[in-house]
Amino acid sequence: MPSWTPSELASQIGSGLLSFPVTHFTDDLAFDEPAYREHLEWLSGYPVAALFAAGGTGEGFSLTAAEVAHVVRVAASGVGDTIPVIGSAMGGTRQAVELAGQAEEAGADGVLLMPPYLVDATQSGLVEHIGAVCSATSLGVVVYNRANAIIGADALSEACARYPNLVAFKDGVGDIEQLARIYARLGDRLTYVGGLPTAEVFALPLLQLGMTTYSSAMFNFVPGFALRFYAAVRREDRAQVYELLEKFVIPYTRIRDRRRGYAVSIVKAGMRVVGRPAGPVRPPLTDLCDEERDELEGLIARMPSE
Repeated sequence: MPSWTPSELASQIGSGLLSFPVTHFTDDLAFDEPAYREHLEWLSGYPVAALFAAGGTGEGFSLTAAEVAHVVRVAASGVGDTIPVIGSAMGGTRQAVELAGQAEEAGADGVLLMPPYLVDATQSGLVEHIGAVCSATSLGVVVYNRANAIIGADALSEACARYPNLVAFKDGVGDIEQLARIYARLGDRLTYVGGLPTAEVFALPLLQLGMTTYSSAMFNFVPGFALRFYAAVRREDRAQVYELLEKFVIPYTRIRDRRRGYAVSIVKAGMRVVGRPAGPVRPPLTDLCDEERDELEGLIARMPSE
C-alpha cells in the first residue's frame, strides 16, 4: 500500500520544493543502481516535498519499461516513507497504463503522466488518455501539460470531475492565459506545479497563478541553493529572487541553451563538478563539452553565498 493517499499526496506536493533525481548510468550506459541509491540518500536528507523517479531529468524517455519499473522500485525502497516517490507513465495509452500499474506495484506513492508518444490528440482524446491511467491505479496522478498533450480548462475540468485521483497539474508550456483559465475554473481542486525547463526562472510570476511549487533540476547538484531560492519565492522576496536569477540562474540557462537537450545534460555536468558524478546521458542526448563544463564549474564556484 502507498504511504500517501491521493489527497495527502496533493497537499504534500504543494507544500515544498520538488525534484527529479537524475538516473545514474555507468560508462557503458547501464543503470548504476548503487550510485543512484547513494544520490537518493543524499537528496532525501534535505527538506524536499517529493521526488519524481524516472522523469524527464531522470531520462525516463530513454529507459525501457522494465528499467522504469526498476528505477522507481529502487527509489521507493531507498527514500522511505517520509518523502513521497512519484513514478512515471509515458508513451502511448496502453504503455502508460502498464507503467502506472508497475509504479504502484513498485511502491511508488503517485504517478506523473507524461505526454503520449508522437501523436497529436483532441481534447476529448486527452481526457480518455488521462482517464485510462487514472482508472488503472489507486495512486494520485499528476498530469504533465506539455508538447503534444496541452489540455485546456474545459477538458481538464471534465477529467477532474470523472477521476478523483487526478490530483495535480504540472505545466511545461507557460501560457499565462491558459493557466489563468485553468486556475479560475478549478481553484484548489488541483495542486499546480511549475514544470518549464529551469523552473526557477518562472517561479515568482507563476506563484500568482496558484503554482506554489515547481520541479527543480538543479536541486540534484546544488540542493542548498535550490532550497534558498524556493524560500525566497515563497516569501515573495523579489529583491533576492532577482539577485539569484542574475548571478546564477540566468547564466546557467545560457549554457543550457547552447544545444538541444542540454536541460538534462547540464544537470549531470553539474553533478560531476560538485564531485557526485552520475555518468553520461543516453542518446539521443549529448553531454556538455569540456569547455562548457569548465564554464559551469566557474559559475558554481561563484555561486552567491548565504
